[in-house]
Amino acid sequence: MNPLLLDIPLQLETKRLILRAPLQCGDGEIVNQAIKDSYHELKAWLSLFQEIPTVEETEILLRNAHIDFLKRESFRFLIFDKSGGKDLIGTASLHRIDWNIPKGEMGYWINTKYSGNGYMTEAVKELANFGLNHLEFKRIEIRCDSRNLKSRFIPEKLGFTYEGTLRNEDLSADGSKLTDTCIYSKIN
Repeated sequence: MNPLLLDIPLQLETKRLILRAPLQCGDGEIVNQAIKDSYHELKAWLSLFQEIPTVEETEILLRNAHIDFLKRESFRFLIFDKSGGKDLIGTASLHRIDWNIPKGEMGYWINTKYSGNGYMTEAVKELANFGLNHLEFKRIEIRCDSRNLKSRFIPEKLGFTYEGTLRNEDLSADGSKLTDTCIYSKIN
């Protein structure tokens, strides 16, 4: 089946969270504020956030994510508290999708002020379930810097299989040194 014909919900729900596609006016402003709130943590791990983007740059990033969503090339979701909080808790996505297998990689980041409450673990669990069951992926990977213990904790807690560490596989977020990448997976 052509992936463009797949029905993909614009919203997923967990007990405490709503994961929704980034397509509403104002999303750029909300995401930009979460980036500002979390800048020091994001800068350590993500090359994309070596500088704080403008609201306009963030809006462009989200509009491109929406286009990728529609083209079924990646599925980025914004994470909100189900009780109606307007702050962004974080984002989680399925990207680097290969529909021939089918498989994808998962990425995520959390607004620092919501860290430590299990929100990202809950969101990643739901998104993995969505990928394996709704999209019928045969494999979902999570890759992260070996030093990013908070990020590594999530796949470990959710029962992903640790497949190994690729040594000197990537550059640090600031591009200053080589880093090792841990790979975790769940398969169908």
